[in-house]
Amino acid sequence: MISLFRRSCKALQGACLACAIAFALPAPVLAQNAAPQATEDAKKARIVEGRKAAIAAAVKAQRKGPVEIKLRDQGLLNLPDGFTFVPQPEAGGILRAQGGFDSEQTIGLIYPVGDNGDWWARLSFHPEGFVKDDEAKDLNADTLLATLKEGTEEGNAERIERGFTPIEVSGWAEKPVYEPEAHRLVWSAIVRDKGSASDDGSVNYNTRALGRDGYFSLNLITGAAAIAADKAKAKALLAAISYLPGKTYGDFNAATDHVAEYGIAALIGGVALKKLGLLALGAAFALKFAKIIGLAVIGIGAVIARFFRRKKQDA
Repeated sequence: MISLFRRSCKALQGACLACAIAFALPAPVLAQNAAPQATEDAKKARIVEGRKAAIAAAVKAQRKGPVEIKLRDQGLLNLPDGFTFVPQPEAGGILRAQGGFDSEQTIGLIYPVGDNGDWWARLSFHPEGFVKDDEAKDLNADTLLATLKEGTEEGNAERIERGFTPIEVSGWAEKPVYEPEAHRLVWSAIVRDKGSASDDGSVNYNTRALGRDGYFSLNLITGAAAIAADKAKAKALLAAISYLPGKTYGDFNAATDHVAEYGIAALIGGVALKKLGLLALGAAFALKFAKIIGLAVIGIGAVIARFFRRKKQDA
């Protein structure tokens, strides 16, 4: 109680001091200070309105499971009950609105419905050609982790330039595992704000389904504390993806088909890290909008209103 009183006194003193300074400053100085603040307020207002518009568009475009969704000319997603899918271009609008990156490879975003978690996932297809998996048996988790850390550090320059906090990979949440029969690759890394002792970290749970012309990428973003439960969702969604006849990994024709410039190890680290934009956005930053967007996508308009009203008050 005493501590609370002291903090209140300090806050009051700060407010009085601010008032005294304001009255002491000449009018031209106040006007100069007001102009940048007005510009910043207008910028924040545009961001909020942009997010509201992106969510509204996603609500209209969503497709709730169970439903079969065609994945371009490559495959199908048999979306189970308990999930909803936001296609392009609305998915790209959501990514940009929350400060992320969109690309031509993005097919859509997947969110949980109801009490199915607070995660979100990005589904994309990369037409890189046939990725050879003959090096899968030699995957070295320690080497790949070092490469992943190095690539993430290199990407921090762009994150800082865009106004985001630099991040770091602190370790594996699940070491890389390849399923040769299904031609699927799974791994997940723990990501946190760089140098933060209080950040528990978020997890990019990455899955890849290899095909004849490239591969499907399903990246699920969740909190480190929730990964044990949410990785089952990622695996269920990965299992729901299938290639069309003629597009499977086994349909590869060495005489006619293009072979990717890298092998399976590069899907985790190495040359593909920059090319594919892995961890291009801090997972923690993206995750903090996941719950509100997920709720909005299943039509809880009142929650959206409260969220944006609170954000304006905080600003």
